[in-house]
Amino acid sequence: MRHKILNVVAILFALLMVNSGLDKFFHYMPMPENLPEEIMEVMGAMMQIGWLFPLIGIGEVVGGVLFAIPKFRALGAIMLFPIIIGINLHHGMYAPEGMVIALIVLAIDLWAIGENWHKYLPMVKS
Repeated sequence: MRHKILNVVAILFALLMVNSGLDKFFHYMPMPENLPEEIMEVMGAMMQIGWLFPLIGIGEVVGGVLFAIPKFRALGAIMLFPIIIGINLHHGMYAPEGMVIALIVLAIDLWAIGENWHKYLPMVKS
């Protein structure tokens, strides 16, 4: 039963990341109307760097797809980790009201990294 629940959580997490990544290309989720000026400035600066959002979007889509496949979950989790750290830093500095969801996403990713720790060890063993 535990295994099934964790697989459902992993699939939902993967769908969240793929959806977020695809939105970077197709812009189908509307931006909230009442964003503070500081967030608008940060988003504008990130959009001016033309390659940044596509790079993040590709990382989210590929990482999310890999995360959904149990065999490749370790690779997807480690690939998504820097993106999720960026999400947490962004919410911590500019939008603390979204911090709860960002921390849940971080916890799920850390769970996957912890569950697959044995797959990372050969990279650091001498």
